[in-house]
Amino acid sequence: MTLQVNITSNGRMSLPVGIRKRLGLEGGGAVLVEETPDGVILRTVDQAVAKAQAIAKRYAQHPDASVDAFLAARRAESGE
Repeated sequence: MTLQVNITSNGRMSLPVGIRKRLGLEGGGAVLVEETPDGVILRTVDQAVAKAQAIAKRYAQHPDASVDAFLAARRAESGE
């Protein structure tokens, strides 16, 4: 869904009520703004946490994802 939202001269914008309801922001709340090469992404804090957890879960499934394994690999590469 694409909607046009106007930004005021002091930088404020209003999210439409339907979007706020779906995101649980009816009474206000925080969103994170991510600038990407393709544009700007707004995420709720809960969405950002869920994304970070999904990324962490992918890496946690690798046996060499520990700090100790990382340090051992760096030592081996440097010849220590």
